[in-house]
Amino acid sequence: VCLSFNLQSTLVATGSMDTTAKLWDIEKGEEIVTLSGHSAEIIVLSFSTTGDRIITGSFDHTVAVWDVDTGREQNVFIMMPTDNNVVARYDLQKNYPYLFMQLWNALTGTHIATLTGHSDEILDVCFDYAGQRIATASADGSARVYNAETKKCIAKLEGHGGEISKVS
Repeated sequence: VCLSFNLQSTLVATGSMDTTAKLWDIEKGEEIVTLSGHSAEIIVLSFSTTGDRIITGSFDHTVAVWDVDTGREQNVFIMMPTDNNVVARYDLQKNYPYLFMQLWNALTGTHIATLTGHSDEILDVCFDYAGQRIATASADGSARVYNAETKKCIAKLEGHGGEISKVS
């Protein structure tokens, strides 16, 4: 369903419909560890900017933080579908005038900011490797880039005639 490279491009993480994520050694082509703990498919995952953690999000309404070296779960946040929150989790409810994304601290669970601007559901989100920019893709046919420090939109990327389902 989803995948992410670490900063050094030595590992790739994959998330699956089978409710697990796996870390793979790219050079050897071998599985390093299976991350088990979610009860539904993993729909989003990303390495931390330091590369020592991976964050997974699932349709079970949880976000988990994992230690890359051990494969152990470090923290789990329960995100109820009506709470409109994420460690990069996006609101999929259509009853809001603008759909938005909320940012949460992955270690403490503290709410950081709410990013707004799209007029239809946000379908994907990613951070750049330095953690300085956040990009969103939306069913409104646009992508947006935000400054991670100020949380301000710094670019509106428009021109597609249909939804943008992925951004990287």
